[in-house]
Amino acid sequence: MTSPVPPGTPRRIYIDKQSPKAYHALVQTSEAVRAAAADAGLDRVLVELVNLRVSQINGCAYCLHVHTRAALRAGETPQRLGVLAAWRDTDLFTPAERAALALAEATTAAADGAAQDTAYTAAREVLSDDRIAAVIWVAVTINAFNRVSIMSRHPVRPEQ
Repeated sequence: MTSPVPPGTPRRIYIDKQSPKAYHALVQTSEAVRAAAADAGLDRVLVELVNLRVSQINGCAYCLHVHTRAALRAGETPQRLGVLAAWRDTDLFTPAERAALALAEATTAAADGAAQDTAYTAAREVLSDDRIAAVIWVAVTINAFNRVSIMSRHPVRPEQ
């Protein structure tokens, strides 16, 4: 049984620090997913677009911060990052990127079967089975990290 929270203690715990073995397993899963994405030929920029779009949907400030920096390091442009939330309304994204983003959104809103069917059908037109699986795994994994950061309220600190 745990003791009550002392006065002045933050209301949230960092669940990654509280349960490091579970968090380490999630990190290992993420590393396996990253390798599967690379093996499937997914560009690092595309992986980061998926990470960012899912994090936008979930409202995870910490993951948005981390993956915006990663996307820029991978060669993504500020223009495309700025319009990512409205990717359907611009021609800045390739057919493969559009298919991956739709599939990531459908994975994140898993209860919407019609959106899943539409996204999956579109993805089958431009992505291989390996790439479809990799995109879904990237979306599943970032969804899990989003929950860890949101529930822990991981802070985004100003950059120096």
